[in-house]
Amino acid sequence: MTASTAGRRRAAAPEEYDFPTREPRVKSPRAARWLMAGVFAAWMVGVAAAGSAVVAYDLPWELSRPGATLLLVVFAVALTHRVGGHMRIWGPLVAALGLSAALTDQPILLAAAAGVSAVTAAVWAVVITRPALTVVQAMGEYVVAIAIALSGTVAVAAWNASVSYTRFNMVVVAAALGLSIVLVWNLGSGLHGLGREHLLVLSAIAALVVLVLAYASFVRSHGSELVTDTIASVVIWMRQTIGGAPRPVEVFLGFPALIVGVSLRARTREGWWIMVFGVISTSVLTTSLVSPLAFPSYIALSTLYSAVLGLVVGLLVRRIAVPDYSRRATRVVEPERRIEPARLAALK
Repeated sequence: MTASTAGRRRAAAPEEYDFPTREPRVKSPRAARWLMAGVFAAWMVGVAAAGSAVVAYDLPWELSRPGATLLLVVFAVALTHRVGGHMRIWGPLVAALGLSAALTDQPILLAAAAGVSAVTAAVWAVVITRPALTVVQAMGEYVVAIAIALSGTVAVAAWNASVSYTRFNMVVVAAALGLSIVLVWNLGSGLHGLGREHLLVLSAIAALVVLVLAYASFVRSHGSELVTDTIASVVIWMRQTIGGAPRPVEVFLGFPALIVGVSLRARTREGWWIMVFGVISTSVLTTSLVSPLAFPSYIALSTLYSAVLGLVVGLLVRRIAVPDYSRRATRVVEPERRIEPARLAALK
């Protein structure tokens, strides 16, 4: 080996983003920063106003519905911008839905506004994340996704729609999954872009999803009295003892998919397919307070326990499925790092 070839090989420069993006509609960087700051401020104001439906504020005005309307518009605008959609179409449509629901107080419009809020917040919470090369970065993106989903939870609670929780939850999860699959089909280059290893991982996760959902449905409808009573007793015991009960779908599927997905996206765009399953956790989270009988403290503690346990499971799966190139022993040959647009920029 010659002196010129000895030593550590340097990592290749990050490859260019593999999808064309639209030209910025706002040419001035300063104006663009002010616009993004305005959207973020509107999100914060909407969360604070809609939060009055969950936490009692000593205010002379009713702010929950206006806050929910503002959040609905922010979710739709932010998601449309992130995926490169047509803002002139979806922005006014969603604004009209929110205003008509808030002004007329019609049950069907309230249910529609709550459903759209839940779906857009759940999908936006996933697509706003960025590729994570290290464990710390993956945990940061994990927190970002959960924070966005929680704001969707507050918006849905503020609409106070008269709906069946089970039916509403199923519709939101199905709609969010369908929308995310359409978006990821483009961002993930379709199924034909998956390699054998990634296809096996995706197939295994899909089989797990079907198994968990089918088993849960079977137990609820056809389970023996002993099994259903045992599950109910465990949930009641956890609620009385620690104040909440973690949700298995989030712990073993949705939240780990967020950790693994953002990690795989740092190396290959097919990592977007894993993010699809992360939408399950964010959509379940956004619908958790749709029922007026739900206790915010119980939902908050259940979400906390699910997030912590899901993070642990996700890091364990990440260690197996995603090589850790930050370790000293693997720095001899580092992979090319995949880059994506900034968090507030369009993906397409």
